[in-house]
Amino acid sequence: MSSTTSSAPFSRAVVRAVKKLYPQALADNSWDNTGLLLEAPFVPSRRQSNNVLLTIDLTKAVADEAIALNSSVIVAYHPIIFRGLKSITLANSQQQTLLRLASHGISVYSPHTAVDAAPGGLGDWLADIVTGSKKNPEPEDSESGSEAGKTPKKEDDDPFVEDKRPKRPTWALAHHPSSMQTTLRLGNQSTPLSAIPHTRKPIIPQSPELETHPGAGMGRVVTFDTPQPLPALLDRIGRGLNNPKGFPIAIPQTADMSEITIRSVGICAGSGASLLSNLDVDLLFTGEMSHHEALAAVEKGQVVINLFHSNSERGFLSDVLMDQLDDAVEEEWKKLRDEESGAEGLEEALADVDFEIMLSEVDRDPYGIVVLNNDGQ
Repeated sequence: MSSTTSSAPFSRAVVRAVKKLYPQALADNSWDNTGLLLEAPFVPSRRQSNNVLLTIDLTKAVADEAIALNSSVIVAYHPIIFRGLKSITLANSQQQTLLRLASHGISVYSPHTAVDAAPGGLGDWLADIVTGSKKNPEPEDSESGSEAGKTPKKEDDDPFVEDKRPKRPTWALAHHPSSMQTTLRLGNQSTPLSAIPHTRKPIIPQSPELETHPGAGMGRVVTFDTPQPLPALLDRIGRGLNNPKGFPIAIPQTADMSEITIRSVGICAGSGASLLSNLDVDLLFTGEMSHHEALAAVEKGQVVINLFHSNSERGFLSDVLMDQLDDAVEEEWKKLRDEESGAEGLEEALADVDFEIMLSEVDRDPYGIVVLNNDGQ
């Protein structure tokens, strides 16, 4: 294969790995735009590092980060291109980002709703959180080292409050007159969680089903064997999201939160109203829902929990996708090096065995929580 008409060999191995994990056939192609969105040509004289940068949103800050890291490819959950482009100019900020990445030899792949639908993907990750099935990673022995090509885990950051430079302001909450006047005390954080017996199924099963990904489909419905107290679910969600400072919850106006029990949960990452609005379940668990959509749900007696759009997705990168990509890229990179061994102009690139999967340190939801101080200071 001519190096003048292809992307970097490592980038192609990464694309193969992501497609194997999350085939494009699983995506909702009626509106979504998944796949290789930017294919940067390979230039041997300025060869990129064998590293992949994972992010939810491909912003200017993330592009700057990838350029500084000399990344080969960005795997961005959300597509930076949704609609057809009639031109690509520097006047548009997102197009400017794409042009800059292309000029630096960095490709972009977006799996989006294929990740939502896949078994063991984002829908199941959220279901694991609400059922207490999510496994917290064991701390690694820093002295033991890691396997060649493998990326050591990084400790999760609080997904709702930016904990890196610059710091966001934090204040104590002052009650709004319309807010609940009681404080709900959640479980002791030292008490271990155990998985709650339940069944789960997709809201919309994949059709036709892929032999390689049985049980795929959009959204999840979890049904507990026995009804669960709402405070216990809130405790699981808080722990599963690394103890955020808070998230919005809507309950029926005549209900008392401490007395609500939940038997069934409808789950959708991101903006879930279109998928969840007609479900006959007790709780709608999603990233984003409008005022009127939430109002309609509570009028029907349902509870709504919103996590903020991308905070219903971001933890999946560190909890699941990093390890999945480590294994899949290692396999595909070995295959590709064997397949293209001896290719003219690719000798140096194919000889580089090691690689790294990295999490963006600047990617974050546009919304944070400001907790106001009520002590008069």
